[in-house]
Amino acid sequence: MAVKKYKPVTPSLRGKVGHSFEEITKKKPEQSLVKSLRKKGGRNVQGRITVRHRGGGHKRKYRQVDFRREKHGIPAKVVGIEYDPNRTARLALLNYADGEKRYIISPVGLRVGQTVMSGPDAEIEPGNSLPLSNIPPGSRIHNIELKQGRGGQLVRSAGTAARLVVKEGRYAQVRLPSGEIRRVLQSCYATIGQVGNVDHSNIKLGKAGSKRHKGFRPTVRGSAMSPRDHPHGGGEGKAPIGMPSPKSPWGKKTLGKKTRKNKRTAQYVVRDRREGKKKRKK
Repeated sequence: MAVKKYKPVTPSLRGKVGHSFEEITKKKPEQSLVKSLRKKGGRNVQGRITVRHRGGGHKRKYRQVDFRREKHGIPAKVVGIEYDPNRTARLALLNYADGEKRYIISPVGLRVGQTVMSGPDAEIEPGNSLPLSNIPPGSRIHNIELKQGRGGQLVRSAGTAARLVVKEGRYAQVRLPSGEIRRVLQSCYATIGQVGNVDHSNIKLGKAGSKRHKGFRPTVRGSAMSPRDHPHGGGEGKAPIGMPSPKSPWGKKTLGKKTRKNKRTAQYVVRDRREGKKKRKK
């Protein structure tokens, strides 16, 4: 069991569910793969807040994760499974045969002492990285590239997995966790297996302080604000928002509006994620 319930000795612990960390085998990170991480507080390079409700939180160090897996044909031994404060997934520390050490996202079933490899000749085993052309249809994959050699960009969070549906010509169709089916070049690499830490979705923080430790500041409802601060504000008592659909603080619609703006990549989407949700509801 990867989660644990706390004894309710205080009100905040009554509903708290946390990680048991039983899969962690190495507590201190590899110093050669760690660098300092500067906090931005949700601000861009001009100092303007572009992401609200960010700030504070515990100090972190960034672990440099190998998303490219370009050391083809060189076996690597799993030295340890580590916690990463910057992501929901766990990290596996690899020690390559040539002496180099690297981090990768730890998939389900990967154990200390196992050997993983990347390249066209690698076996279909959890943790191995291969081009989509060498992966059989129906396989569960993660850390999927969109551009060859750029590194994995899709399916990297805890418990997620995509499925290779079919191969047609230069492209392979991949069903993403959202239900979207997308075409990806068969020359792009992906890692076999499902991302570990599957029980992350069952975690309950239990108190507001735990949220602050993660670097999130309080969020105020728009209906609790004044009309000058939010379109939902104003009115006597607990009034409805008084408009057909909810809006953001800047007056933009927040429900039902399509957010995909990149027409160049829209041609690679075979089935939109909303279509999958409609079929599941029926």
